[in-house]
This record gives sequence, structure tokens and C-alpha cells, in this order.
Amino acid sequence: MEQKKVLIIEDEKSISDIIKFNLVKEGFSVETAYDGQEGLDKALSVEPDLILLDVMLPILDGFAVCKKVRETSAVPILMLTAKEEEVDKVLGLELGADDYITKPFGMRELVARIKANIRRTELMSSMQDAPSNVKEFGNLAIDMNRYEVRKDEKPLELTLREFELLKYLAERENKVFSREQLLEEVWGYEYYGDIRTVDVTVRRLREKLEDDSSEPKYIMTKRGIGYYFRRP
Repeated sequence: MEQKKVLIIEDEKSISDIIKFNLVKEGFSVETAYDGQEGLDKALSVEPDLILLDVMLPILDGFAVCKKVRETSAVPILMLTAKEEEVDKVLGLELGADDYITKPFGMRELVARIKANIRRTELMSSMQDAPSNVKEFGNLAIDMNRYEVRKDEKPLELTLREFELLKYLAERENKVFSREQLLEEVWGYEYYGDIRTVDVTVRRLREKLEDDSSEPKYIMTKRGIGYYFRRP
């Protein structure tokens, strides 16, 4: 099996070293960078399968690195946050990060998160040559097999997580799911009740899908319960 490459962008060398040790033990190839600029350069040159990105970095912070990487790459980005502040987590997700984990974290959980995110990317790649399976909802066309979405015949750029959430809801029209259910079914592992992740992803999806994200036609909110997909 092809060895997967993880890029660790973390300025605390002791943390970077222990993560690298454990990932190598799990069979990963590992690159490291100790500031944001070095990390950005390596992100664009070594073509990692996943980036572990600390928020607090010298030269360029993690948010700036995430934003720059997202301009040219869909590589999974797992952000490392040193504090519980909600703004850090939300901003990272808004800028295109796939996931985040708060320090201090258990190595078993970190490895599980890395493997889960890489598996999703592999699945998306394997589906690119799959037979087309387009379902139409008003002016929205979703190819459930090829991970492609078009609105008024124009392609939309969705992240893998955004597409997975859209597909999950669209395949189950009018069925309401709680945030906890969506975390379990779409994200695929425990999020320890941090349901804001779902809200941020829904908001990003609405901004891309809807004519007016404040008056959605597709992804609807059931107040006090969760979200559902409605055919307009």
C-alpha cells in the first residue's frame, strides 16, 4: 500500500517530534515545518496527503496558511488549536479546514482523525471515474457518484466535507437530523458534542448553494432539532 504523507506545521518542536514519532510508527511518511511560511512552502511543494496545521505560528499564522493552501489545493487540513475559544475553531472551518483538534489531545484520537480524513479523500478520488448518478433538485444537479454539484449548469466548488453533508441530506429528503446525528453519520467519529462544526458547514454550504443564504430553499433548519434537505 502506498505510504501516505503528512505535513506537520507546528512551531513547538517537542510537540512536532512526538506527533512525528507516532505517525511514523503508524506507517506514515512525515514532513515538518516550524513556522507558517516554511509550512506554506512545503504544503505547495511536497504534496502531502494531509496537513496538521497549528493555529499559533510565527511569520504566518495557521489561518493565513490555511487560506493560502485552499487557493490551490483541496488537501485535508486538520487544525491544531491550543485553546478552547470557539472563534479559533469556527474561523478555521470558515477558511476551509476540514477538521480541528484541541490541545492537549490523545495520540490515538489524533491518528484516528488523520486516517478518517485521508480515507475520505481516497474515496472521493476513487469515485471520479464512477458512472454518473445525477439527481436534480430544481436548478441544482448533484452527481452522487462523482462528487460534483452544478447550479444553473455551472459547477460549484465544494469541499469534500460540504459535499458529503449535502449528499447525505439530499439522499434523505425531508428527513430531519440533529447535529449530533450528522456528526456521527457524516463526520464518522465522535466530536465530543461540539455541534458548532455542523452549523459552520451548513452556513458555508448555503452561501454556495442558495441565491440568498438568509432565505434558504434547499437546506432547511428545524428549530430546536436540526437540519433537513427540501426539494424547492
